[in-house]
Amino acid sequence: MAEMKHTICGMCAVRCPITVHVENGRPVWLEGNANDAAMGKSLCAKGGATFAQRDDKQRPLGPLLRMGKRGEGQWREVSWDEAFSFITSKLEGIIAEHGGRAVMMSDRGGPFADLRQAFMKAIGSPNYMNHDCTCGRNTHHASRSVYGMGRKDFAYDYENARHIVLFGRNITESLRVKEVKSVLKGLKNGAHLTYIDPRFSVTAGKATRYWQIKPGTDYALLLAIAHVVVDKGYYDAEFVERYVTGLDEFRTFLGPYTPEWAEKETGIKAKDIEAFCFQINEDRPKVIFHPGWMYTRYRDSFYASRMLHILNALMGSIEQKGGLFYVKGAKDAGKKGLKSIAGSIPAVKEERADGCGSRYPYFDTSGGMLHLAFDALDKADPYPIKAYFIHRHNPLIALPDPVEQRRILDKLDLIVSVDVNYSESAWYADVILPENTYLERGDILRMEKGLKPGFGRRQQCVVPLNNTKAGWEIYLELARRLGKEEYLPFKTLEDIWAFQLQDTDVSIEDFDAKGFVKLSQDAIWYDRDKLSFGTESGKIELFNQKLESQGVPSFIPYTAPEEAPAGSFRLLYGRCGYQAHGQHQNNPILSQLLDENHLWIHPEPAAELGIKEGDLVEVSSGDVTGHIRARVTNMIHPEAVFMLHGFGTQVPLQKRALNKGLADQIFMQGKLTDWDKAGGGVNICQSFVTIKPAVSQELK
Repeated sequence: MAEMKHTICGMCAVRCPITVHVENGRPVWLEGNANDAAMGKSLCAKGGATFAQRDDKQRPLGPLLRMGKRGEGQWREVSWDEAFSFITSKLEGIIAEHGGRAVMMSDRGGPFADLRQAFMKAIGSPNYMNHDCTCGRNTHHASRSVYGMGRKDFAYDYENARHIVLFGRNITESLRVKEVKSVLKGLKNGAHLTYIDPRFSVTAGKATRYWQIKPGTDYALLLAIAHVVVDKGYYDAEFVERYVTGLDEFRTFLGPYTPEWAEKETGIKAKDIEAFCFQINEDRPKVIFHPGWMYTRYRDSFYASRMLHILNALMGSIEQKGGLFYVKGAKDAGKKGLKSIAGSIPAVKEERADGCGSRYPYFDTSGGMLHLAFDALDKADPYPIKAYFIHRHNPLIALPDPVEQRRILDKLDLIVSVDVNYSESAWYADVILPENTYLERGDILRMEKGLKPGFGRRQQCVVPLNNTKAGWEIYLELARRLGKEEYLPFKTLEDIWAFQLQDTDVSIEDFDAKGFVKLSQDAIWYDRDKLSFGTESGKIELFNQKLESQGVPSFIPYTAPEEAPAGSFRLLYGRCGYQAHGQHQNNPILSQLLDENHLWIHPEPAAELGIKEGDLVEVSSGDVTGHIRARVTNMIHPEAVFMLHGFGTQVPLQKRALNKGLADQIFMQGKLTDWDKAGGGVNICQSFVTIKPAVSQELK
């Protein structure tokens, strides 16, 4: 009879609750954890490929030390003791000469990062960073500038919404299972869905209104929407009077930005903008303007996201069923929260290498800015960086310009990759430490915020098939060898769990029944007459005086995006529902669903260039050239081309994915230093490429 174990999926950054059926030590079935009503037994394709990942031999199966030059792929498999000894020796020398601040780390963030942050603090480094400079950092800083609260301090009640507005938030493909189910329930209940994107995605296929906007003009459209909303009084006057400051300044700023003006910039007709605004007025307050997920696209994306946050406030949709709600934590349920491991270690007072909190006082220090750390590494300013830990992160494809990245990375004395799979970044490391697949490891407990807050547990379900270790084992052992055991004194994962739970009335056995523990059985909603915000005024600030004093304007005039040079196209990228960036292109199952990406190009320019569906085309930017099959479709704006991200791997041991399709980041030359100065995000959609039929239609 199968044993059922509740755990947390690890196939992408969403980390859904799941149930694993185990027979005789082998996993035989996987499904969503039905104890979570919002999840049910649903599972996405990535989760369904879990067993294939575990059985896959085209991934690191034991610790590896580099033998040749970086990137050559000459590896020697070693014992864990030798790998740890090598890393410890290198770190001891670096720390002795330059201090702990000379070590940096990047990962994908999330609820399990507390232990890695603790490791960095233990060795005396402030330089922990996550991936967010290429994802949600503009949105996060925009949220802080409006509410004084971060982007993850709010969530969305799609199920009860009357109107959902998504600017490129491809919610059905870049997906969270529970979120998608909530959106679909909302649509079934009659909600309108307005989707705005230069590319027609699966989410666009679910929309009641789709606008194929000119790429780079989101901010223009949002200015026009805000103009109509304010000018016609399509907002919650009572809510705004009580909680919002700066409306007069905002009204004055919006004066020139009429729908007629926006039509010329965006290609969206003025009458359609007017009709949309009339409709959201009818639908408010149950209106959700999603402020963006991967909103690191254009040079004004911070201000576009800021406008989305402001529109939510004007709708009066804050802490409103069918709108936005504060995510509630343990304190809201009258309970004690999990004890932070990193929080128990003395703060590192050194300046961050990326300048967050010092040179850039308005940037949050919690996630940092990896591209700015690269700049610091390159210039040894404000101090030298000599070692880099990359934990399940792949900056060589996540950030632009891998050639420039490698030039900078070569200034490091030590690069350590901790990952389940090979990746471009792991392939360029000095040491690869293979982490267990998520079925084979437990992790620290996580706080699960929401209307019904609680704690969640990832537990080990099966033994590792290979010579791999859990992340917590790796960092505890390195801390011990570096003499930092006083900060991380744990011997087992159970020790860590006990530490985290020590101030709560929850025991680890309480997780066995459902895989999680709820601290409140009822949804917690705040009194809308007593809302508070984290700004200096305690209100929602359309005009943020503190931001202004730090040199960041609350509002900036619209500047039209840079036009593509003659014969060129703006390069856009995205993902589909069975990918997680570049993680799974070599998965034995997922690689069969799609083994290569295609270049989406509009029929009109395709005809002019003599390109037909399925033709092999040559894509060029500067001295970089690549080949890819064309998908000729009117589902992409004529001024842009599009490709799915994560393809074109050059890692030889990933044999299924090797040279399949084309990588987008290789065409982003010079873009590592092209970033949003207000929000901090990298401007990933600012590159242009030329397209022409390939000389030969045979793909080499």
